[in-house]
Parts: sequence; C-alpha cells; structure tokens
Amino acid sequence: GEREELNLTANRLMGRTLTVEVSVETIRNPQQQESLKHATRIIDEVVTKFLDDLGNAKSHLMSLYSACSSEVPPGPVDQKFQSIVIGCALEDQKKIKRRLETLLRNIENSDKAIKLLEHSKGASSKTLQPSAENRFN
Repeated sequence: GEREELNLTANRLMGRTLTVEVSVETIRNPQQQESLKHATRIIDEVVTKFLDDLGNAKSHLMSLYSACSSEVPPGPVDQKFQSIVIGCALEDQKKIKRRLETLLRNIENSDKAIKLLEHSKGASSKTLQPSAENRFN
C-alpha cells in the first residue's frame, strides 16, 4: 500500500527530473561580453608567457588577482585589469577571481613540489657520500 505509493511517486518524480534540462547562463550586455573577453585574453597571455619567465608571470598574476580582491592587497594592483574586471558581469568577476586563485595555487603547489624534489635529491646525495667514503677507507 503505502510503500507502493511512495515508489510510484518517486518514479514519477525521477521521470520528471530526467525530462528537465537545466541551463545556467550569465546574462551579459555587449560591453560586459567584451570586458570578459578582454580579461580572459590578458590572463591567457600571462599563462602563455608563464613557462618562459616563471617569476614574472607569478608576480603578474598576483597583481591581476589583487585587482579582483576587495581586501588591501600585499603588492601592486593592475589598475587597467581592475577596470576591465569591473566592466564584467558580477558572476564573471567571481569566475575570473577563482581562475586566478586556481592558477596561483597551482604555481604555489608546483613550487613546493620542486623544493621537495630538490630537498630529497640533496638528502639522498648526502646519504650516498658517507657510504662511498667508507668504501675507500
């Protein structure tokens, strides 16, 4: 009785959810669309140059991120980028900030990984040296 009714209701609801298509789009005016393209292009250019000059790219990304932050930044703010981001739709501003956060976090993680590798290589070469010395004595 009651269990069958619950199953029927659950099946009907599942059937409805399968027929519904949800599409979430950010509504932008032409100026906001252009600002988003411009901001994305600037970030893409920094990422492209990233491999050539890691240090410069990291500081450039930090200044772009500072332009998106409402808090007082620790370093310089890219004023031009800030005005471009302000021209974007609010949802796009959040996405740009998240993308920059992710890029900076990835850089930080790769820096840590490199330091760990260097440290472990240094430690392993030090442990090899005493044993090599002992063989010659």
